[in-house]
Amino acid sequence: MDVSRQQSTAGDDAERGGGAVVERGPRARTKRLMLETATRLMQAGVTPSVSEVAEAAQVSRATAYRYFPSQAALVQAVVDEGLGPILTWQSTSADAERRVADLFDTALPRIEAFEATFKAALKLSLDQWARRQAGTLGGEPAFTRGHRIDLLKAAIAPLKGRLPPREFKRLAQALSLIFGVEVLIVLKDIWGLDSRGTMSVAQWAAAALVRAAVAESTGGAGNLDPTMAQK
Repeated sequence: MDVSRQQSTAGDDAERGGGAVVERGPRARTKRLMLETATRLMQAGVTPSVSEVAEAAQVSRATAYRYFPSQAALVQAVVDEGLGPILTWQSTSADAERRVADLFDTALPRIEAFEATFKAALKLSLDQWARRQAGTLGGEPAFTRGHRIDLLKAAIAPLKGRLPPREFKRLAQALSLIFGVEVLIVLKDIWGLDSRGTMSVAQWAAAALVRAAVAESTGGAGNLDPTMAQK
């Protein structure tokens, strides 16, 4: 899947190591400073504007907007930083249930560690939706969320030949309901579960969804809810 990477700019030295471009130089350091400042603010529960990050980082607004032309671009960069190893997750297992479990084991602790950041990003997404509905968003670039789509499709890839395309897509969609910061909001904030309890419920639900999809596709729908078997 595509992962946003910082592009080298004039005046920076760039080295290629391990297949990734590593930026060096004053411009790269300034961009890194802004990302670190924005991350600190978002971890404190703030969804900062580019101007607010520039002020906190003691960088001119003109410079800040050269790196991040909109709040959406800034928040997306911080989110990608927070996701870190989740974005490069891979599995060699041929078992979809095991792959999904491994993805959850990798992702949920990281999501919890950057919980405030992801909640701040969710707040921006909801705020933009409300302004779009009210017709006040204007030309502000939209903050898009969608990493989980590619990740979950990769996790259930072994089922691609076993499930019809519509059912494969539906399984990925169902899994997306329990993958991401939203699962923390439901299980931690509403139900009051701790990290271990949250992981246990999320893993149980994920395994149940995979098994249900396979059973329904292979004719085992008789063990499922009749209303589900008819769909």
